[in-house]
Amino acid sequence: MEYNFVFLILLLPALSFLVLGLAGMKMPHKVAGAIGTVVLGTIFCLSIYTAYEYFIGQGRGADGLYPHVTAFNLTWLKFSELLTFNLGFRLSPISVMMLVVITTVSLMVHIYSFGYMHGEKGFQRYYAYLSLFTMSMLGLVVATNIFQMYLFWELVGVSSYLLIGFYYPQGAAVAASKKAFIVTRFADLFFLIGILIYSFYVGTFNYDLHAMPTLHEQVAGAAVMLPVALFFMFIGGAGKSAMFPLHIWLPDAMEGPTPVSALIHAATMVVAGVFLVASLFPIFVEFAPEQLHWIAYIAAFTAFYAAAVACVQSDIKRVLAFSTISQIGFMLVALGVCLPDPHTGAVAMTEEYADVQGLGYMAGMFHLFTHAMFKACLFLGAGCIIHAVHSNEKEYMGGLRKYMPITHITFLISCLAIAGIPPFSGFFSKDEILVACYNFSPVMGAVMSGIAMMTAFYMFRLYYVIFWGKSYYETHINEGAHKPHEAPLTMTFPLIFLSIITITCGFLPFGELISANGIGFHTHINWTVAGTSVALAIIGIVAATLMYKNEETPVADKLAKTFPTLHRAAYKRFYMDEVWQYVTHRIIFRLISKPIAWFDRHVIDGTFDFLAWGSNEAGESIRPWQSGDVRHYAIWFLSGAVALTLVLLYML
Repeated sequence: MEYNFVFLILLLPALSFLVLGLAGMKMPHKVAGAIGTVVLGTIFCLSIYTAYEYFIGQGRGADGLYPHVTAFNLTWLKFSELLTFNLGFRLSPISVMMLVVITTVSLMVHIYSFGYMHGEKGFQRYYAYLSLFTMSMLGLVVATNIFQMYLFWELVGVSSYLLIGFYYPQGAAVAASKKAFIVTRFADLFFLIGILIYSFYVGTFNYDLHAMPTLHEQVAGAAVMLPVALFFMFIGGAGKSAMFPLHIWLPDAMEGPTPVSALIHAATMVVAGVFLVASLFPIFVEFAPEQLHWIAYIAAFTAFYAAAVACVQSDIKRVLAFSTISQIGFMLVALGVCLPDPHTGAVAMTEEYADVQGLGYMAGMFHLFTHAMFKACLFLGAGCIIHAVHSNEKEYMGGLRKYMPITHITFLISCLAIAGIPPFSGFFSKDEILVACYNFSPVMGAVMSGIAMMTAFYMFRLYYVIFWGKSYYETHINEGAHKPHEAPLTMTFPLIFLSIITITCGFLPFGELISANGIGFHTHINWTVAGTSVALAIIGIVAATLMYKNEETPVADKLAKTFPTLHRAAYKRFYMDEVWQYVTHRIIFRLISKPIAWFDRHVIDGTFDFLAWGSNEAGESIRPWQSGDVRHYAIWFLSGAVALTLVLLYML
């Protein structure tokens, strides 16, 4: 199968960005939006066709594996045989899956933005940024080498900076965009160092084991450095995927338009770290298995931390932001527990799950796919709610099910999916992750099951405070409160489309398409784990129902008053922003940056200032020698000649 058309998947959004960026302000709003949306629709169709041809048309090879196809690979910069930078388009099972995810969510965001961003200043600029972001993310997932991945990785960072700071007249948006940019750049420094170490010892920027049959011989002397390189690259992914303690940028990134939150922080940018680990997974397994376990531990703690914070937030977008952090933790845990725990020696629970490695990998990718759909639906639903009540705070909501029926139903479907209730998609993907966790360690399985229960609780807390409980409009109607209303079709259609995918995509034979070793396997529901997880989810939902469904919330209020310190700490995100503020200002700036600045000003600058002063003084001292008087020149010439003659005679 020839994939001669795939270059259009990168070229079209790049052209859309250039056209809208350079000429967009001269176009009517609807024309600019239509150009961006039509281009995304075309890319979406191309991605679906590519997935069809790859998984069905071409199918598996004679070895039973889906081939890794390089559609094209061009030399961009060549400094030497080793130092060569290529740009290409590589198709693998997970990259094809990501093409579908990115284009699906991006297309829905483009359509949704017609209604949400209507009348906004900078509408054309907004669509130009969306095209740039989509192109950057697509280039990242089809990279043929890790340098190309890093190049588009940084373009994704630039795009997020522009989109988060879209409302640049507002100081909060500017601060949030700078915070996201600085934190992720700090993490990306480790990513770059890891790439340099990796390329030095491996001798290539390639990361595809299929194309490196002699890798073991190449890195025979790098048994220590290669794990270090891989973990440094994971730090870059941890920054992009908002893992603890590099998560602090994501909640503040909600200052951008809500469709941007759906695109960047729910479905695409934040899963870049998951995709990175999945892409490097064969190398992790071969050379750094212990690092995989550390990834699992970090991700599990992050998932718990984010879930605890989400339970008390009042801004609905921040609840979804911390939910995203927690769910990304689930995905990375799934990748990290693919190998048996060396301390417990745990093995697969049943014969159906004998392939522990394949199960965890598949589960992580499956949850990435399902989460993208229902979390994008949740963010877009939140946008409809904000559009209706003109606030992010839950106190201005309540009782909205009567005024926004479509948003209500689609939001409920997505809440059931993320809570892990069958037959919605989140149940199938999260169940596989929990089974993989129990395979790794009973403790890990129990911890992640508890976090899954917390997920059900905080999502239905959010659901009830928005759509049930005391209606702000009805209690403040005499004060001129704005009556909520359903969003226009351009905003509700993406919700319906994504909720339909959320209902159906759990039945996909995902394990037949994507696995760690490339060999498909048919998964079965482990009812011991699934039954336990569903029971825990129901407990979380029931608790949220009892505490938040009614107009009054006495139980929740009493808990907040009983544990005020814990409640405030969770609301303040356990003061992690304050910790980073202290570390940066009191330690890094005061103890490191200021001494370096003093050394730079007084020693480095002082040295060069002294050299300049000395040169100037020397010039001033010999200036009288250039008098223009020939008699003076003759005296100096004769004196020099006599002195030189005497020196030569003395030496002889």
